[in-house]
Amino acid sequence: MSLQLRRISLNNFRKFREPLTIEGLGEGLNIIIEPNESGKSTILEALRAAFFVRHATKNQLAQSFAPYGEAVAPEIEVSFNIGADSWKIAKRFLKSPQVEVTGPQGRAQGEEAENRLQALLGFVKDSSQRGDPATYGALGLLWVPQAQALEVTAPGSIVRSSIQATLEAEVGTIVGGAAYERVQKRIDEQYDIYWTPTGKAQSKGRWQAARDRDQQARQAAADATMRLDALEKSFGELETARGRLKVIERELADETEQEQRAGLVQALDVAKAAAQILDTRKAEHENVSANLDRLEDLQAQHEAAREALRVAGESLTAITADREQLAAQLEAGRTKVADAKAALGKARDDRAAARQALVEGEGRLAGRQRRAAIADAHQRCADLLDLERRLVDARNQAARVIPAEALARLEANDRAVAEARAAVNAGATTIELTGDATGITMDGEPLTPNSPRTLTGETQIALGGGVLVIRPPATAASATARLAELLERQDLELAELDVADLAAARTRNDAARDAQSAVQLLETKITSLTPPQPLLDLAAGPDALKLFVAGVPAESPAFDEDEISTDQLTRSVEEAETAAVRAETLHDQAVQDLREIEDRDRPLAAEQAGAERDQTHASDRIAQLERKPDFAGLADAIVKAREDAAQAAVKLTEAARDATAHDVQAINRKIETIDSRARAGQIRRSDLEKDIARLEAIIESEGGKGLASLAATAAEEADAATQALA
Repeated sequence: MSLQLRRISLNNFRKFREPLTIEGLGEGLNIIIEPNESGKSTILEALRAAFFVRHATKNQLAQSFAPYGEAVAPEIEVSFNIGADSWKIAKRFLKSPQVEVTGPQGRAQGEEAENRLQALLGFVKDSSQRGDPATYGALGLLWVPQAQALEVTAPGSIVRSSIQATLEAEVGTIVGGAAYERVQKRIDEQYDIYWTPTGKAQSKGRWQAARDRDQQARQAAADATMRLDALEKSFGELETARGRLKVIERELADETEQEQRAGLVQALDVAKAAAQILDTRKAEHENVSANLDRLEDLQAQHEAAREALRVAGESLTAITADREQLAAQLEAGRTKVADAKAALGKARDDRAAARQALVEGEGRLAGRQRRAAIADAHQRCADLLDLERRLVDARNQAARVIPAEALARLEANDRAVAEARAAVNAGATTIELTGDATGITMDGEPLTPNSPRTLTGETQIALGGGVLVIRPPATAASATARLAELLERQDLELAELDVADLAAARTRNDAARDAQSAVQLLETKITSLTPPQPLLDLAAGPDALKLFVAGVPAESPAFDEDEISTDQLTRSVEEAETAAVRAETLHDQAVQDLREIEDRDRPLAAEQAGAERDQTHASDRIAQLERKPDFAGLADAIVKAREDAAQAAVKLTEAARDATAHDVQAINRKIETIDSRARAGQIRRSDLEKDIARLEAIIESEGGKGLASLAATAAEEADAATQALA
C-alpha cells in the first residue's frame, strides 16, 4: 500500500488555536523545518489522531487535543492518496464530535466512516486511555514519534500477522518443483529422528541420549562450580571476620571511653545538684511573685472600688439633676390637669406634701435609724398583711369578671328578647270588654270588664248561648314561642353566671374591673411597701420583710422633743397614694399627657436606684478591703514585695545559668551512648567468634576434597556433551 499525504488542516488543536493549513505535500520525503516549540510534533500528533483515534472517544488522549483551559472542539482535515485513489478525512473531537470520510466509494459519516477508515489502513479499534501504537497495524512501523527514533520495540500481533502472510506469499512464489520435494523429504526424515509428528521431542534415540548427557554434565559442572565458589567465599569471609575481630578487640581494650564515662558521671552529680538549686529558686520566686500579685491585686481592687464609687456618685448626681428638671415638667403637667381635675391635683399635692413630710421626718430621725427601721419594718409588715388580705379579696372579686363572650351573648339575648316582644306585640290582638260581663267567659275563665287582654293564639269567648272565636295572625303564635325560647335561654345564661339580669351582670363586671384596678394598685403598694433596706440587710420583697419581722422583735424608739410618728407619716403617704391612684384610675384619659412625663421619669428613677445601689456596693467594697490585715501599710508592703521579687529573679537567673551549663539529659545520653557502644562491641565480638568457628569448620570439611579439580573435570565433560548434542 502506497499512501501519499497531500494536505493537512488544523483548528483548535493543542497550541494551534487559529486555523493552520499545510498544502503542496508531494511524493517522496517531505521535511518540515521550524524552531523548537513551534508545533512540528503537534502536527504529527494531529495526523495520528485523524487516522487512528475514533472521533467519539473521550479518553485522556482525546482530552489532550483541546488547547489548555479552553472548552473548544479540536478539528483535523487530511487529504491523501492511496495508489490512484484520492481520500479525505475530516474529524472533530469532544464537542459535537463527528467524522466524514470521502473516497472512491463516496462519502461516509459516523461509525460507517470509522469502519471504512479502519479497513482501509488495516488497524483495530483502540480502547486505551492514552493511545496504543500496537493497534495501528503495519502502518505503525513507520510511525516514529519525537525522541523515539532509536527505540526498538517488538511489533504487535497485527503487524506480525501481516508480515507472516507476506513472507508466505513470497516464499510460495520462489519454492516449488522436484528439487523442493527432495529437500522437503530430507528435512522430514531428519525431523522424524528428533521430533514426533505432534511436534514433541522424541523420548528415545540418539538425540535424547545426547540431550540427557548434556543436561547431566551441565548440572554436574554447575554443582562443582557452586561448591568451589562457596569454598572460596568461605576463605574470604573467614579472613574478613578475623580482621574485624581484631579491630573490635582493640576498641574494647581502649580505656578512653571508660575515662570519659567516669568524667560524665561526676558531671552528672554536679548537674543534679544545680537542678535541685534551680527548683528551690523557682519555688522561692513563685512564692514571692504570688505575694506581690496578691498585694497588687488588693491595691487594684481598692482603686477599682474607689473609681466605681466616684462613677456611681457622678451618675447619681446627673440622674438627680435630670429628675429635678423632669419634676418641674411634671408639676407643670399636674397644674394643667388640676384646672379640669381639681380632685386629682389636690390628691397629687397631698401626696407630694406627705412624701416631703416623710422625708423630713426620716432626716430628723437619723440618730434612731436602726430602731426606727425595725419599727418601720414591723409596721410595714402589718400593713403588708392588711394589703395582702385586701389583695386576696380584690383578686377574688376580679376573678368574678364575666368573659366578654358570655356578656356579649347576654346582650345579644336581651336584644333578641326585646325584638321578640316587639314581634309579639305587633302580631297580637287586643280586646277589652266594657259594661256588664256577667256570664261571659274567655277560655273557660270569667272575663274581667275594663281590662285589656292581648291575644296571641286562638281564643273562645262564651256569650250567652253562643261562642265568639278570635284567631289572631299566625305570626303571633310563632313570635310567642320564639319569645318563650329566648326567655328560657336568657334564664339559663343568667343562672349559669349567677346574676339576676343583664344589668346585674354589667354591675358585677364593673365591680370586677374596679377590683382588677385595685389588684394593680395593691400590688404596686405592696412592691413600694417592701423595698430593700441595706441598713437591716433586708432584701426587697414581702417574703423577706415577713421573715425579718418574725426573727427580729420590735424595739421602742427613742423620743425627742419634737416627736414625729413615722407610722402616721407612712399612713398619710399611703392614703395620699391611694387617693392619687384612685383619681388617676377614674381620669385615665385626662392625665394622658401627665403619664407620658411619668413614663420618662420612671426609667430615671430606676437608674437612680441602680446608682444608689452601686454607690452602696462600692462603699461596702471599700470598707471590706480596708478591713483586710494587708491593707494597712499596703504601699510599703508592695515596695518590699517588689524588692524581694527582683532579688528572687536574680537568684533564679543565676540558678538557671548554672543548671543550663550542666544538661542532665545530654550527660545521660552520652553515658548511655558509651554503654551502648560497649554492649554492641561485646555482642559483635561474640557473633564474629561464632562466625569464625563456623567458617573454619566449613573449610576444614570442604578443603581436602579437591573441589578445583572436580570443577575443571565437570566443565570439560559439559563441553564434550554440548558438542555431541550439536
